[in-house]
Amino acid sequence: QVQLVESGGDLVQPGGSLRLSCVVSGIIFRFNTIGWYRQAPGKERELVARITSGGSTNYADSVQGRFTISRDNAKNTVYLQMNSLSPEDTAVYYCNAPSGRYVLFTWGQGTQVTVSS
Repeated sequence: QVQLVESGGDLVQPGGSLRLSCVVSGIIFRFNTIGWYRQAPGKERELVARITSGGSTNYADSVQGRFTISRDNAKNTVYLQMNSLSPEDTAVYYCNAPSGRYVLFTWGQGTQVTVSS
């Protein structure tokens, strides 16, 4: 059974930074593309960053240059370093394995990021 466990969310002031972690179990982690998603109140969940098994990365325009996704295959973990945070980044952040318009696994509980002064 695949499990996705996100952590690292917090309340942070505008301009601040956070690093999120996603630990994945139940799959051969190193073979999978993993993405970070977020869902703000009243909005649809969106993909903000993804990293392939080979380490190639893609970002949504809204986070390009501010967020960095990385992975540690030895720890079955994907990270999202978030810098220059703004209130528009406030959301619950999730990880999953993107597959076209869908995802491969059941969603985890997510981690709340709140950007506010």
